[in-house]
Amino acid sequence: MEDDTDDGDPIEKLEVWCAGEEWCPVTATATLIGKKWYPVIIHRLLEHGPSGFNELKADVDGISSKVLSESLGDLEDKQLVDRAIVEEKPIRVQYSLTSHGDSLEPVIDAMRDWGLQYLTEPGDDD
Repeated sequence: MEDDTDDGDPIEKLEVWCAGEEWCPVTATATLIGKKWYPVIIHRLLEHGPSGFNELKADVDGISSKVLSESLGDLEDKQLVDRAIVEEKPIRVQYSLTSHGDSLEPVIDAMRDWGLQYLTEPGDDD
């Protein structure tokens, strides 16, 4: 399933399970990024670019190694994150966003902007 971008390059479409329903695009997007840490991981990769596992763990304060590993694997399966082996001594893994992951930037930015406008810290009386 492909479509064309503004520059004529084909875009591979991601398969969804609810095709044909008017609410399907919202549900499909929520399914792709709807788990607690997924938008945060995507945000950190957007902000900092390709990152190693330990760097991402430090950037995503409060996430356990197990949850980060599972989340990265799931985001990779969903074609949002790419995992590459870096041939250095020692060999390490680097995570980056795919073109699908990069295309989520306006969505993640809108989530951040909404949060800045409407959310307050606990105990903040403003």
